[in-house]
Amino acid sequence: MLANLVLALLWLKAPPQSPGVDQPALPEPEGVAPPATVKTNLVVRRINFTWSQIETNDYRAYIANLRSIGCPDATIRDIIVADVNALYERKRLTEIVTPEQQWWRSNPDATVAQAAMQQAHEMELEKRALLDELLGPNWERSNNWEAVAFNSRFDGPILGSLSAETKDSLKSIEMQGRQKRVDYITARQRAGEPVDSSELKRLADETRAELGKTLTPVQLEEYLLRYSETAQDLRRELQGFEVSPDEFRKIFKAEDELGQLGGSSLAGSDPVSRQHQLDLVNQKEASLEEALGAERYQLFAYNRDPIFREAKTTAQELGMEAELVVPIFQINQAVAQERQRILSDPNLSVADQAAAMAVAVEEQQQSLRLVLGDQVYEKYRKKTAAP
Repeated sequence: MLANLVLALLWLKAPPQSPGVDQPALPEPEGVAPPATVKTNLVVRRINFTWSQIETNDYRAYIANLRSIGCPDATIRDIIVADVNALYERKRLTEIVTPEQQWWRSNPDATVAQAAMQQAHEMELEKRALLDELLGPNWERSNNWEAVAFNSRFDGPILGSLSAETKDSLKSIEMQGRQKRVDYITARQRAGEPVDSSELKRLADETRAELGKTLTPVQLEEYLLRYSETAQDLRRELQGFEVSPDEFRKIFKAEDELGQLGGSSLAGSDPVSRQHQLDLVNQKEASLEEALGAERYQLFAYNRDPIFREAKTTAQELGMEAELVVPIFQINQAVAQERQRILSDPNLSVADQAAAMAVAVEEQQQSLRLVLGDQVYEKYRKKTAAP
């Protein structure tokens, strides 16, 4: 067909015969019949190649398609390994629950961390088995998933599905925000001037606005629940007090809204600023009580007191019933308040103070024995005795 096409083009380009000039006819050989007329049908078909003709969700068909176009085995291997790695990376980011995704917990859940490690290990084995099946046992392995750090950012059903470009943008926004904060604090320190909290808040709001341009409202909420300063402060405040995701979300939303309303007045010391600060604190406490309910809010208020946390830790270590923590706390708190009163009384001499303290301690021990019983009390006394 190609030869016929060339001949046809040459014939079309040949100069026409001059009119009136007779060309001598060639004699035909005797005994030979004239050749039959042959018609040639020239068909030219354009082939539009697209990658969609090769790609498929079936890896075996994918490999067959790549081989059908003459793709080298080494290139096929690289394509398939990269594609399978990307597939299982998406599965890891969206299907494995890591401790970081439990933004409502003050302390990481060791069970969740262990389960995440196990899931990742199983995914790695599954991925390698698939590549062994597709490419044979000698394919070049890369990506040691067991070395993945499970505090990797931007995972889970919401943030894990973000594109690589979006995640890079988030990291860039974070870095720029931190650098602006550091530059501002450094400049103030060099000038011998105090850091203005309202300026720090302005910088934080600026970073948040940039994040809002990159993330949807749902994605931004997930981001703030994990990484915002408000969420980090709330987790510290809830240390030792377990809350549900719904409770944490409600408390966070209330505190975040109050933080946005606070503005520069939070840093002021004038009467108007102090009253505004007090109003915000009262609003925060009302939001906490609404989110937790009256009974759990009271436990939360207790949990803020280091005396309560100490009593709770001691009770847990001794295997006491949880109901005993509050009575232990109330007794110890009363003694602490009495001690403060004794030490601040200017009318008492040092000897009088010591005698009054001895009485308070004796009453404390008697009350604890009455609440705990003799056997548990002895364990408690040995545990809390000064070394």
